[in-house]
This record gives sequence, C-alpha cells and structure tokens, in this order.
Amino acid sequence: MGDESLPESVDESATATAPQSADPDGSPLVRIRSLLPGLAKAEQRVAKVVLDDPTTVSRRSITEVALAANTSETTVTRFCKAIGVGGYPQLRIALAADTARSAARTPQVHGGDISYDDDLASIVGKVGFTDARAVEETAEQLDVDRLQQVVDVMASAGRVDVYGVGASAFVAADLQQKLHRIGRVSFSWSDTHIMLTSAAVLGTGDVAFAISHSGATTDTVEALQAAKEHGATTIALTNFPRSPLAETADHVLTTAARETTFRSGATASRIAQLTVIDCLFIGVAQQHMDGAVQALDATRDAVGPHRLGSRPDGRRRTQ
Repeated sequence: MGDESLPESVDESATATAPQSADPDGSPLVRIRSLLPGLAKAEQRVAKVVLDDPTTVSRRSITEVALAANTSETTVTRFCKAIGVGGYPQLRIALAADTARSAARTPQVHGGDISYDDDLASIVGKVGFTDARAVEETAEQLDVDRLQQVVDVMASAGRVDVYGVGASAFVAADLQQKLHRIGRVSFSWSDTHIMLTSAAVLGTGDVAFAISHSGATTDTVEALQAAKEHGATTIALTNFPRSPLAETADHVLTTAARETTFRSGATASRIAQLTVIDCLFIGVAQQHMDGAVQALDATRDAVGPHRLGSRPDGRRRTQ
C-alpha cells in the first residue's frame, strides 16, 4: 500500500526517552505500540513479551520477564523508563489496571491476530473489536491541547495542502473534502511529484498536513520537509510520535491503531486517522460557524437534486 513500513529501530545501545506529552494515566500498551520502532532491539524484545500477554506480565517478576525476552533486568528497567512508567513495579501496576479496564469494557474479547483458518464469524468479531478499540484508544490518548493548537493554525490558514499516499491518501482526500465544504481553501495530493510542487508554492500563512500511519513513508516526509523549507506550518498525523514524519512537523497528532496480518497499514489505521480528522474538522468549523453553516447548506442544496427520495412505504420517489 506504500504506507506500511515502520521506522527502523535505533542502535542496540541507544536509550530512548518517553515523550514529555505521555499521559501517565493512559494505556501503557498504546504507548508501547507507538514507541516500539524507536526502541533498542533488546527493548523491543521486552516490548513484544509485554504486548503478547500483558495480563501474565503484570504477575511476573522482573527476572522472569528478562528471561522471556532473552535480555537483562537492567534492559527491562531501561525499557520501562523509555515508555514513561518509571520502573518495573509501576509497569506491573499499569498493566493490571489496563487489563481490568479492558475486561470491564469488553465482556467478550475478540482480540488477537486473524489466522488463516478463522471462520467468517471470528473474522467479523476480530475486525469489529480491533476497529472499535482503534477509535477508543485514539480518542483516549489524543492530546486535546495540541489538537486545539492545530485547529487554531488550520482555521487561520490561507491554504491547507494535505499529503498522503496508499491508504493514507483516502484520509487526506476526506480532510480536503471536509474543509472544502465549509469554504476553506484546501487541496489533497498523493502523487510524489505533485506533492513536491505543491510544497514549493506554499509559504507563510499556509499549512502542509501530512498523513502516514508509519510516519516513515519517504514521499510524504519529503513533501512535508519541502513545505517547511518554504515557510509553511507543518502538521503530521501518524501512529508513531518518534517517526521521521513527526520529527519534521511543527505539530504532531497521533493515532493508536494496532495492525494485524491482513490489515497492515490499511484499515484500523485509517479508521483511527478518520477519528482525528473528524475532531479536527469540527474544531475548525466551530471557529467559522456562520460561514461553515452557510457553506454546508449551499453544498447540500447543490447535490440535493441528485438524490433519490423515499416514500413512507420505503419505495423510491424521484425528485
């Protein structure tokens, strides 16, 4: 799909630090998944042990986790600091609390990857569960203060150009269409050459908004960098806050989507991205309420004659 690769991990000796914006009350599993590509290789092994069975890890000693990850207790402690929980005792408490919240919220859990021999009913359950959790976890971890900053920037922008390739291109088109319907000047681009030429004509007062689940799609990163060099304010929407795209942007909004074998970079991530886009759009529309309402009414009237009506008995009625 062109938007599936993840950022390469840092060197084994590197020590990652958690983002200052990490929510101490948020799900530790969401933070681990978002920071996973930037962890050292030994820390990634610890992360995999935790993500594979967080309930069991919450009852294990640090020695048992280190053995399961084929690493040292020191690395486990370093991993805890990297994801912003302080130490292993705090990680166990956070995992236990997160497990309890999930159990209370979801009596019948359909989690886990889709296997090749799953029947259709199991597939429906797993897809529904994963997509719903992507929306819920994205909303829970979304930094509202940062979202407000992005809303303010976009509401005052002279022009908003949106970049995305692969599955993210559809989300970029959705944002552009929403902004256009309320009278904001906006364009969406998915071709590399056109993204770069678009970035070249942006300037102060304009916004370049880049969307990439992995945050490592070269085309999108290059376009955002070019827009920044020409003076535009840059915004990134990604699942990974330490990705190359995030490092390029002035403002970063994050999703919390877990991808599986059949859905890598394409579905759960797209739904999570659309959740953020909807929140962003409504925030921008609120700042231009009178004009937005008039524009929505006008566009609704424009397409009205092209819709088939229906009678109370359910039969179609032509205009």
